[in-house]
Amino acid sequence: MTSSDVWDKETAAGYDRTSAHMFRPEVLDPAVDFLAALAGEGPALEFAVGTGRVAIPLATRGVPVTGIELSQPMADQLHRKRPDLPVVVGDMATATAPGPFSLVYVVWNSLGNVRTQRGQVECFRNAARHLAPGGHFVVELGVPQLRRLAPGQTAVPFHVGGRHVGFDTLDLVTQQGTSHHYWREDDGTVRYAASNHRYVWPAELDLMAQLAGLEPVRRVADWHGRPFTADSESAVSVWRRPG
Repeated sequence: MTSSDVWDKETAAGYDRTSAHMFRPEVLDPAVDFLAALAGEGPALEFAVGTGRVAIPLATRGVPVTGIELSQPMADQLHRKRPDLPVVVGDMATATAPGPFSLVYVVWNSLGNVRTQRGQVECFRNAARHLAPGGHFVVELGVPQLRRLAPGQTAVPFHVGGRHVGFDTLDLVTQQGTSHHYWREDDGTVRYAASNHRYVWPAELDLMAQLAGLEPVRRVADWHGRPFTADSESAVSVWRRPG
């Protein structure tokens, strides 16, 4: 089932540094607040747990967290920081973890790393299998900014900063995309890396949830709960397993 890029040891070793802006309290705390409220007193399962950016602070809040992660080097980086946090190394579309869970979640566009529609549907089904009745599945995912594309244009920026520039190249027929990253290092050199993904429309997510037997709860633009509109560049979607 694996259709994702598998991040290697070098990428995993530099992940926290190159993603430092996503670890800032103003970015991370609202996500942890949102997820902790949904988890309640129950355990949580994170798909694509990575190096524990969200899982570790959520566990620190007292929520028992388990992770599923495709990359062993990423899981190794997590365990250097939090050795006691359980991680199953495997595909989030098929791997299993001891449950059930009151919350399953996948954040920061990681569902898009699964590059086939079938694989993404299986992620929803796997989430549903892990949920206790009444439990919630949460997906944070960017909304493809196709309105920014002029006719014949294939690239759109997603971040322009002093040390990092990123843009996506998108295929509107296959829904395949590649995120291109350029980082300026301290010595003035520039480092390049790319990752591949399949973008998904919010309505398509709802259909995937329906196929998995989940019912919609709400969709907001971000972890602060701002309204989701036609101009939103991301969405936080919540579904529930009936019970």
